[in-house]
Amino acid sequence: MTTHSTNSATPLHSTPVGGSEALLTQLDHVGFAVPDLEVAKEFYGRVFGLKVVHEEVNEAQGVREAMLGVGDSCIQLLAPLGPESTIAKFIDRSGPGIQQVAYRVTDIRAVAATLRERGIRVLYDEPKIGTAGSLVNFAHPKDCGGVLIELVQPAN
Repeated sequence: MTTHSTNSATPLHSTPVGGSEALLTQLDHVGFAVPDLEVAKEFYGRVFGLKVVHEEVNEAQGVREAMLGVGDSCIQLLAPLGPESTIAKFIDRSGPGIQQVAYRVTDIRAVAATLRERGIRVLYDEPKIGTAGSLVNFAHPKDCGGVLIELVQPAN
């Protein structure tokens, strides 16, 4: 069995897995479904010392959200606006917890097209408006090992 040691002084870059060029530029955030945004913000602030760096209501997605900074990334807390929102349904089905992992991309339309060519279902034909005016789309969890993958193209 071969093992690889990681040394923080030596970055691991390299050869794309499977010979494909990397479509994802970095981890953007991890989204947590929470029943109560205020309670969750207080918890992450008190326990982990995290600060809210952005907060908004996204009526189109049916959520109140807060982004908490963690280094160069964030934790996104997502609370439902009503019982019919995707997040409310997620909490009803799975309970609160990790709902998605989001990666940054430079051209969301090109990445979505490439994923479709590779047999991955992408949820929307066209990207939607996400946090802070970003463009977002999602790769279906049934095609991604059970994980909902969010693609995020930050606003300019």
